[in-house]
Amino acid sequence: MTSVTQPYLANTESIAEHRERLILEHLPQVRLIARRIHDRLPESVSLEDLISTGIVGLIAAIDHFDPGHNVKLKTYAEYKIRGAILDSLRGLDWAPRQQRKKSKMIEAAIAAVEQTVQRMPTEEEISAKLKLTLEEYHTWLVDIRGVNLGSLEGNAPEEEGRDLLRYISDSDEHWPSRVVEKAELQRILAGAIERMPAVERTILNLYYHEELTLREIAKVVKLHESRISQLKSQTILRLRTYIEKRWPQNRGSLASGR
Repeated sequence: MTSVTQPYLANTESIAEHRERLILEHLPQVRLIARRIHDRLPESVSLEDLISTGIVGLIAAIDHFDPGHNVKLKTYAEYKIRGAILDSLRGLDWAPRQQRKKSKMIEAAIAAVEQTVQRMPTEEEISAKLKLTLEEYHTWLVDIRGVNLGSLEGNAPEEEGRDLLRYISDSDEHWPSRVVEKAELQRILAGAIERMPAVERTILNLYYHEELTLREIAKVVKLHESRISQLKSQTILRLRTYIEKRWPQNRGSLASGR
């Protein structure tokens, strides 16, 4: 394999210097990918650790890049950076059983209250159903940050954006039947979003469509970043609960939680 340093090597630049320059040029890419992954994880996971792991992936990409494959270094580096970070996370118990249990309990509470009041329940109603104070419920929302909330939070490549409907990813996804199903899911999702409180709709739009980080969203809506994290977790659980009730269990992977 041809080293990435060889084809683009300047006359006055050594291989080592060129390699170092490429690493420095792509460090912002590492930070961006690490930060976006970190936004979906518990606060106990260190952003700096993710960045360090991502740098290892970047270096591997630079050392093994072959321009003969007609792939941009940035694209190849993104693949290696994300892969390195996600591989490191798979070895961590960052979503223990108790957190997953809390997530399921919140989903059940949302569904039960909605059945009673026939609308999206408020935070006060959800916490009351769980027999928690509002402060305790907010703590739960922080605790479950990073729990697999379904394919709504899938790990799509960064260049493809954050797609709320990316769970339709089977090999036959472009068949007419799949296109119709996706259109129906989009309609259901739009209905769910319309029923949500304005601040949660705004957070969804800024995170999934504008692709802002939680810190950036906090500045826009003038709330603390921890509060944005709570509301985002709650919003995803609302969506999952709403869609599961309106989408057959054997259609799509969202209902099964895959």
